[in-house]
Amino acid sequence: MIPKLDEYKERFSIASDDEIKPGLASIRAALRKVGNPEKGLRIIHVAGTNGKGSTIAFMESILKEHEFSTGVFSSPALVDVHDQIRTNGKPITPDEMDKTFMVMKRAGLSGMLTDFELLTVAAFLTFERVAPDFVLLECGMGGSLDSTNVVFPLVSVIPSIALDHVGFLGETIEEVAGHKAGIIKEDTPVVVGSMPNEAMEVIRSKVLETKSELLIYGEDFNQLQGEFIGGSFRVSIKERRMKGPHQAVNAAIAIEALLQAKISLSEKSVAKGVASASLPYRFQEIDDGVFIDGAHNPAAAKMLAETIKSEFPGEKVDFVIGMLKTKDIKKTLEELIPVAASFTFITFPHPQAATAEELMSSCQYNRKRVTKQLDDTIILTKRNNRKLIVAGSLYLISGLLN
Repeated sequence: MIPKLDEYKERFSIASDDEIKPGLASIRAALRKVGNPEKGLRIIHVAGTNGKGSTIAFMESILKEHEFSTGVFSSPALVDVHDQIRTNGKPITPDEMDKTFMVMKRAGLSGMLTDFELLTVAAFLTFERVAPDFVLLECGMGGSLDSTNVVFPLVSVIPSIALDHVGFLGETIEEVAGHKAGIIKEDTPVVVGSMPNEAMEVIRSKVLETKSELLIYGEDFNQLQGEFIGGSFRVSIKERRMKGPHQAVNAAIAIEALLQAKISLSEKSVAKGVASASLPYRFQEIDDGVFIDGAHNPAAAKMLAETIKSEFPGEKVDFVIGMLKTKDIKKTLEELIPVAASFTFITFPHPQAATAEELMSSCQYNRKRVTKQLDDTIILTKRNNRKLIVAGSLYLISGLLN
């Protein structure tokens, strides 16, 4: 479900399937029809369970400070399909999208692809036309069979690996890691964050197979007491808008990825880029004491809890939660309980949304309730002196704010 994509499909008479169909044969055939626009792009490819968007945001901001132009392809949509394809930080315009869809129509792509595959082709065509200095490419799901995995990047980046999308990626860390490691290409640097031993073993095996160079956070590069340390490059990071200990790690991964892409960096511009980087819906304060965060799985919820502990020591917060039923609801909520004063659960408009009652039954905490009042003036308003955090699905948050 990609908001406003259907409008373009209808206008240009291009049919595509809204189901998820992992595999690369269809998109490779489609890209051949439009001249393989992906082959002329300088790409940094990012996969992982959590941290993809944040790592890309840091890279995008650092590149901007060095006066490089950027293209970003990310998911899901925050408002609508336009913000999934960005150039220099701005969503693609309707006019640019029209140009791209006209190329796909003339090439005869109707009926060949899924919605996400079609949008991936659209991103490559747009970036070929606009010609940014660097493209930051985010996997939609997994890695090896994701439609973005048709590229040969400057560097592959995997910030984290945890269980998610188990129906498609597998029920063990090793299986999930196998999919994520699929973005590792022959003789290409690989930058990874801290992750379970089982996942790291899979990655090391893939690196050996592909004769790649592996750079691991905490071993080959690090951030200690506000300083990035990587090889011969060091920089003091005194400010960071994106809060939480995990964001310091994501910033370090971003810096190392750019270094491995052989981009010449200045300490001043890196520090300024990290300081100014931001990402909507990641511990974002939208009103006094009211925050939104797209934590939607156990690993992301754990990071959110750690951020709350570091930003508000000793405080408990009120949560408003809405989630998709496809997620591990029970474990996600368990990670938030140590910092919770209360939970309010809501049902939001999405075909895969869990009901408020389903969420409440999965929550092992006594101060909890459901509400039927899906209204931003109610949901996004504090009821007392405690901080209020709205979390769970990005679809919930974008629906409240847009």
